[in-house]
Amino acid sequence: MIIPLPDTTASAVSKTLVRIRDEAGAVALGRVLTLIIATGIGREEDAISAANDASREHPMRIIVVATNGADAESRLDAEIRVGGDAGASEVIILRAHGATATDQRGLVTGLLLPDAPVVTWWPEECPSLVRQTPLGSLAQRRITDSASSDSPLDALRRVAGGYQPGDTDFAWTRLTLWRAQLAAALDQPPFEPITRVEVAGAEDSPSTVLLAAWLSTRLDVPVEVTVSGEHPSTGIHRVVLHRESGPITLDRSEPGIATLTQPGQPVHEIALPRRPLRECLAEELRRLDPDDAFGDVILSGFGALGASAH
Repeated sequence: MIIPLPDTTASAVSKTLVRIRDEAGAVALGRVLTLIIATGIGREEDAISAANDASREHPMRIIVVATNGADAESRLDAEIRVGGDAGASEVIILRAHGATATDQRGLVTGLLLPDAPVVTWWPEECPSLVRQTPLGSLAQRRITDSASSDSPLDALRRVAGGYQPGDTDFAWTRLTLWRAQLAAALDQPPFEPITRVEVAGAEDSPSTVLLAAWLSTRLDVPVEVTVSGEHPSTGIHRVVLHRESGPITLDRSEPGIATLTQPGQPVHEIALPRRPLRECLAEELRRLDPDDAFGDVILSGFGALGASAH
């Protein structure tokens, strides 16, 4: 069910939610968190779709704050989606035009679930110092996606420069499968120390730099980062862990498929696709405490490698 509320107020939206609850039962029953999505008007549907899919694992209230330019006529158009149009969640879309968007915190405060954690997600361009933004200051976790920026590495530098515990970025979440495969390879004999590391990826891939930074902090060895714009795959292309008996190579030579090569062992093909938004979001919503591993990498490892990544 979709309930449009054109030219409305935040108070009217809240009253409509109460009416829906009274007529259809406790719509907030079982909701475990509030997810705020900060985006632009006309660009909200992909994020809503991903959040609806993630809500099947994490039932939640989704509040979308969509804005446009400050010179537009001041107006708030809202929409409430419940039932089949909202997955396992309820979706409140606030399209704030012009000056109405200047008080984003005030727009959402009365709509938050009581006594439930708040997560704020910027699916596109991420602001600097996200913890200090009106919507970021409401949240225990703050999720950005530097890869969606026009300049991904610059966006990741902004994330690093303003990092506070509770921040994370999907460039890090997309590394989960790569990190797991590399850790599993190192858990097999021979248990020799890694002497150096090579990481290659697309020239606009923040995940490539973050993976190199993670390996640098964990292995404490020299890490060489190579970027290229001529490759069939986006993101990370290859990781080589050098050791005395020979290298461990994880090479994604075509989209979605990687080969794992180790001395004295058969070559293995491994599925390593780019993770969709719904998977990344669902993973990040499984933990509401700060991600200490990301904090260590973005503050320490990325600081050493980020300046040289272009």
